Amino acid sequence: MAEACMTEAHVTEAHSASPPSPALSCRNLSVSYGQRAVLDEVSLDIRAGRWTAIVGPNGCGKSTLLRAFAGLAKVRAGSIALHGRRLSAWPRRERARRLAWLAQTSGPTDLTAAEVIGLGRIAHEGWLGHPRHDDAAAIHRAMVVTGSLTLGPRRLSTLSGGERQRVHLARVLAVEAPVLLLDEPTTHLDPPHQEDVARLLREQARCGTCVVSAIHDLSLAMAADDLIVLGHRKVIGHGSVSEALQGDWLSMAFQTPVNVVDYHGVHLWRPTLEAQQGTEDESGPNGFERAVRR
Repeated sequence: MAEACMTEAHVTEAHSASPPSPALSCRNLSVSYGQRAVLDEVSLDIRAGRWTAIVGPNGCGKSTLLRAFAGLAKVRAGSIALHGRRLSAWPRRERARRLAWLAQTSGPTDLTAAEVIGLGRIAHEGWLGHPRHDDAAAIHRAMVVTGSLTLGPRRLSTLSGGERQRVHLARVLAVEAPVLLLDEPTTHLDPPHQEDVARLLREQARCGTCVVSAIHDLSLAMAADDLIVLGHRKVIGHGSVSEALQGDWLSMAFQTPVNVVDYHGVHLWRPTLEAQQGTEDESGPNGFERAVRR
């Protein structure tokens, strides 16, 4: 995947205010499904120009938090703000230009990959739905940075799971929104393409975009700038990866020791397996130089 800023029009906006208001925030946010509380009085401020990864055990509310920020989950109590303005106060069309959403799964379609990516420009279309002159350029940029340019004429139903995921990511990037909400953006991708996506998200954040993603893979999540670590219905911690490791947030969230190794400055999660006789030590052939047991 190539690297490029997809929100050039918003970079100045993201950095011009002094001090800048959070791109996304919530106060005392509570969400329930029926009688089951999923999130309880969650308060967060998420800045522009940062890639924030949401991590935590299954069922802790990662996807629910993202859906709430996207305006897709019914909020029982509390408030959500986009660029300092209450989320519900934004006109739908304007909100769709400022906030792009990637769901964990997408339904079947007979559209081609290019047509699916083009859906990302609907909020920008002119009167009576006529495409604007810059729509084609935005679509092309999104296809280039996600490596999906050659997939354009193919129907989505003929693509592999990883190829479809790249197409849907391109659709989200085509919006060129200053806020990206991504639920498991690396689903179905092989390791090299997962690395490409991580690099792309970091690049978008450097361009001023607020990138928020839910990611199950702890090693991939720790490539982000910041972590939101969720436990049972609440936030264990929100801060840099270093703060999360120093505060032992991951172990508290998963309620078990979480081992992280520092491999040449890259944080990697290592499963805790029962040691066997003859097992290599931590500085063995795999090159894992230091283990931090949290």
